[in-house]
Amino acid sequence: MLNVALFGPPGAGKGTQSERLIEKYKLFYISTGDLLRKEIAEESKLGLEAKNIIASGGLVSDEIIVQIIEKTITENQESKGFLFDGFPRTYVQVYILEGLMIKLNTSLNCLISLDVDEEDSVTRLLERGKTSGRSDDNEEVIRNRLKEYYNKTLPVLQFYKDKGIHFSINGANSIEKVNDDISEVLQNELSKSLLNIVLFGHPGSGRGSQGMALAKKYGLEYVSTGKMLEREVEKKTETGKRIRELYENGQLVPDEIVVQLIEQKIENSKGIKGFIFKGFPRTLVQSYILDGLLKKHGSAISEIIEIEVPTLELISRLDARSKTDRCMPYDTSTTKIVQRLQEHETKTVPVIQKYNQQHGVKKINGMGTFEEVFEKLSNEIERGFRKI
Repeated sequence: MLNVALFGPPGAGKGTQSERLIEKYKLFYISTGDLLRKEIAEESKLGLEAKNIIASGGLVSDEIIVQIIEKTITENQESKGFLFDGFPRTYVQVYILEGLMIKLNTSLNCLISLDVDEEDSVTRLLERGKTSGRSDDNEEVIRNRLKEYYNKTLPVLQFYKDKGIHFSINGANSIEKVNDDISEVLQNELSKSLLNIVLFGHPGSGRGSQGMALAKKYGLEYVSTGKMLEREVEKKTETGKRIRELYENGQLVPDEIVVQLIEQKIENSKGIKGFIFKGFPRTLVQSYILDGLLKKHGSAISEIIEIEVPTLELISRLDARSKTDRCMPYDTSTTKIVQRLQEHETKTVPVIQKYNQQHGVKKINGMGTFEEVFEKLSNEIERGFRKI
């Protein structure tokens, strides 16, 4: 979930930015005023309580507000996150929101404040008043609202500054520039909560077909170095021409090329829940490269999974595959199959051992039908999502 609080003085443009963020990130919009009006219109128990308080000239209590917010979040858990507009408004509400987030097993990712000079706010609101028909869009009321905002909001902002999740955006810029600046913050936040899976297994273990199926089911980006290299060759890019030349000369594609392709993949993948890496890292050097690449983009490996299949079964599977259109270059003879399996033992098994010391590697029995193995892998993926 991506949970964001959007702050700013009256006239800062929160409404305009909220509309764009809700559409772009599929967030559920939470405005206490809107929620109150909805509950009152529906004549719910909480709505009727609020209506009676308002009718008697009182302020709706935090107790009612928090119940309405909790109800809204609980009823919309399929959302990718929530955008809080103007909540929490007070220092007390800060702790209310913190407790509510804990109860709902989530947290606020960031608070973004749109900073606008007081005179700019007044000018904007007076201009809005010419067409809005709002009685509160006059200078005296506007300045009182701004004074109240700054008095109540500064302690709230300081709380989130101390937590390290407050981000300040210059709200005086154009709508597009402000939106770009907010999106940059949110993309960085999303990258921190990606589920990044490294899927290991000997050739013939089924990691390719399983990896693609898992990526499709869970909205993950499937990263296969082999497929990326093939794509470059097919597209006849400059990189593809170099790769073909290396292939024709019987040479291995250097890490330099592979790294560039993976980094492009990471940078160009937007709105995803994470990555499944298959075929990379194959060596200890590549394992350090992957750690560095993910760290550069504010992320890290979440889970390491190895599909285990007995050696004789691997040889049998690869031999059977050699007689189909899915034949790989190392499937064409028993000698090549054995050499490829030995290469995995000498180069890739040390990588798995390294990750086992750092993260722990989850072993999955690769015997059985595709569906049986897929179910076991799915259970691990779902556990991984719950962790983050």
